[in-house]
Amino acid sequence: MKILKLLSSGELCACKILEDLSITQPTLSHHMKILSDCNLVKFRKDGKWSHYSLNYSELKEVKDFISELKNKN
Repeated sequence: MKILKLLSSGELCACKILEDLSITQPTLSHHMKILSDCNLVKFRKDGKWSHYSLNYSELKEVKDFISELKNKN
């Protein structure tokens, strides 16, 4: 959730995300892979730098799904 919140301000380099979290680079890579595999986060490589941004269309689908679940209760 912290990573998603950071990315809500726009695209960020992995190094910037790492600065704002108290985790190691391998841990960040693991979490970014999960978020990317789920299509919640887009990934862009620029030379040796990895840049991430939110995938708003996928997040909207998740939001709509959760809203449907809430309405069933």
